[in-house]
Amino acid sequence: MSEQGPWLVVGLGNPGPQYEGNRHNIGFMVAELLAERIGGKFKAHKSRAQVVEGRLAGQRVVLAKPMSFMNVSGGPVVALRDFYKVGVDRLVVIHDELDLEYATLRLKCGGGDNGHNGLKSITKSLGPDYFRVRAGIGRPPGRMDVADFVLRDFSSSERKELPWFVDRCADAVESLTQEGLERAQSAYND
Repeated sequence: MSEQGPWLVVGLGNPGPQYEGNRHNIGFMVAELLAERIGGKFKAHKSRAQVVEGRLAGQRVVLAKPMSFMNVSGGPVVALRDFYKVGVDRLVVIHDELDLEYATLRLKCGGGDNGHNGLKSITKSLGPDYFRVRAGIGRPPGRMDVADFVLRDFSSSERKELPWFVDRCADAVESLTQEGLERAQSAYND
């Protein structure tokens, strides 16, 4: 892949300590691990996001966590895209995915939002043709409301596997930015 400017890697989540361990915040968790890997700390940015700039797997990257709530993530992502002059072909969004079993990972480019309000907001602002790292969180048990489920912390049994899963998602982001979608899919899609 040619170096056409930085990759913009956006982890989705909700700001605030009360949401830190929620299933909906797995995108933040992966972004934080990637920031550790490049030796950076998130800092406030005028785009209503926190950002870290650095190199990941030999590629220039801007890691971002929108500080708006999930359902209005599109505004900060557009502001970041404009500020860093990043094409949608170099945008990676990491998000929780209800339709994948817990700890299942899939990478893709484009597609629908599948009822995910963060993706809906980004797609409304930028169109659907960006890369997605879909981190499976499974479906709510019984008749639990989806909103209640995604805004709950991972269960104690899920938390045992969570560091491994977050690490695998971060590895997949590195592979995607360095080797392209097809190679990353063949290595990481479950």
